[in-house]
Amino acid sequence: MRASAVMPPLQALRAFEAVGRLLSFRRAGEELLITQSAVSHHIRQIEEMLGVRLFVRKAKSIELTPEGAAYLERTTEAFAIIASATAETRRQAGRQTVRVSVLPSFAANWLVSRLPHFMLQHPEIDVELEPTLRLTNFASDDVDLAIRFGAGPWGDVRAERLMNEELSPVVSPSLFGDGSGFAEPADLLSHTLLDSMNPLGWELWFGEVGVDFRRARVLQLTDYNIALQAALNGQGVAIGRLLLIGDHLATGRLVQPFATIVRSEKTAYWLVTPEQRPLSPAAETFASWLRNEAASAHTGRP
Repeated sequence: MRASAVMPPLQALRAFEAVGRLLSFRRAGEELLITQSAVSHHIRQIEEMLGVRLFVRKAKSIELTPEGAAYLERTTEAFAIIASATAETRRQAGRQTVRVSVLPSFAANWLVSRLPHFMLQHPEIDVELEPTLRLTNFASDDVDLAIRFGAGPWGDVRAERLMNEELSPVVSPSLFGDGSGFAEPADLLSHTLLDSMNPLGWELWFGEVGVDFRRARVLQLTDYNIALQAALNGQGVAIGRLLLIGDHLATGRLVQPFATIVRSEKTAYWLVTPEQRPLSPAAETFASWLRNEAASAHTGRP
């Protein structure tokens, strides 16, 4: 197929939209299931074709240029039109779609890598993810089910606990150094502690090791993905959600300085479904698959 002289390749446009929305090459790659270098290649391809810079690359972040922001707005509109037309055509063709509201951190670090298995098992079902931090309102939101993290349950919905998270501090090798600054749990009080939304995870862990958490310096960030990236950058110590960060620990990008792991029903992942209506057959199929994947994630764990 010949390349268009007036429009960049669709793969490059998808990469640009993801980077522009997430302001992260890494997170865009995780969402699109491609490498970070592939994302960078797509962005360079578009910039060369347009003759303008779309992003300002800084040491630890990126920003859209004015031209990039304007291009992102029109690109987002175009993708919305395509998505709407695709959904309508699929409905007419009798295909089934499951729309899932999910936390960005759970989607990027756990769910997305497993979705290809579901798609192979159920090619007749399309899965649409809506990464968001807000709670789902099934009466107004166009979603079939949601995945949430916390103590649960919530009112006006059915909430089924999928699995409990496992918590332990994690730190980048550069900040860990020779480990002398992490000889005992109380040493954490001299570091910046990273968490998202609320410090419940840290409170549970410090309670387990018997250290007064009230003296800690905590940087609360909007989303766990941001806290995780800050830890990878050496900006502090994150409370590690071990079910999400296994790859980072296995590759040495993060270090677990203490052996103590806290398991609590207050920090669980929940399958949330409407209370007033039954799931569609496709949504029930996805929910059943999700239960099995969650059970497999704990295979061999005490």
